[in-house]
Amino acid sequence: MPQLLVRNVEDKIVKKLKEQAGKHGVSVEEEHRRVLRAALLGASKERPSFKEFLLSMPDVGNDRDFERGLQVGRPVKL
Repeated sequence: MPQLLVRNVEDKIVKKLKEQAGKHGVSVEEEHRRVLRAALLGASKERPSFKEFLLSMPDVGNDRDFERGLQVGRPVKL
């Protein structure tokens, strides 16, 4: 398999890559491969579907987010 050597990478990028690898429990090289794969081939498997996104939203009750305040409208002048 071919190898890729990247030089002159900013310190903050290397630090973030190491942190991300630690969070995912993989080596820095594996995390680097995952980042490249996601950037170049798409991360469709990692992104939730729209249905999964909607199901992940917290339950706030029936129409709770659509309740109107007590001070609705303005006086009507006829």
